[in-house]
Amino acid sequence: MNLKEGETLAEIAVDVRRGVSRLAMRLRAERSDRGMSGTKLMILAHLHTNGPSTPTAIAAAQRQQPQSLTRSLAELCESGYVLRSQNDSDRRSTVLSLTQAGRGALQQDMADRDAWLVTVLAKLSDLELEILRLGAKIMDQLA
Repeated sequence: MNLKEGETLAEIAVDVRRGVSRLAMRLRAERSDRGMSGTKLMILAHLHTNGPSTPTAIAAAQRQQPQSLTRSLAELCESGYVLRSQNDSDRRSTVLSLTQAGRGALQQDMADRDAWLVTVLAKLSDLELEILRLGAKIMDQLA
């Protein structure tokens, strides 16, 4: 391992966590004000990435209690972004799936934030962009 002299992995971890946290906060701030909460976007993103899921599976993946998602799930179903159907393997539970409207809302939210990100990326050098691209791949591996 080639660390700078006197540098520790703990110090690198702090720098990475700080940078990721600040960028995540800024990306949240760049979301348009359409009334879609972070919790609702998280649910839509989970369904988009993982496909149909039970409320319990979504809560577990997000390290939340299922009861904490109840209101957001009900509002997403009422808005037509999520479809609730009976679970074929367990009639006592339901399965949630993303509708076209839900996919569109999620894509619009991502497009809004991507547009901001493109404007700030345009200010970086080619070398900085390549380093950032590699860093993004590494962060995906860590996640």
